[in-house]
Amino acid sequence: MTDPMSNPRPAAVGPPSKHQLALMIWLAVFPTLVVLNVTLDDWLSRLTPVGRTFVLVTIAVPIVIYGLMPQLHKLRGRLLTRLASR
Repeated sequence: MTDPMSNPRPAAVGPPSKHQLALMIWLAVFPTLVVLNVTLDDWLSRLTPVGRTFVLVTIAVPIVIYGLMPQLHKLRGRLLTRLASR
């Protein structure tokens, strides 16, 4: 039987602070909107500002929520775990 204290697991990383979450959201949203604007510029330029915003938000929100934010949470966890082990 192995001693659980012989190979301790790093403590679980808690949820991000409001400031960390705001930074993570900005890091996900800004590049996503830039890429979408550049990629879809010809098509979006024909739409009204409200239509353009609707299309961008409809595409960007799932990319950010399901694609980028989980990756940023993992990255934050790895960084904090590394910093805590020093």
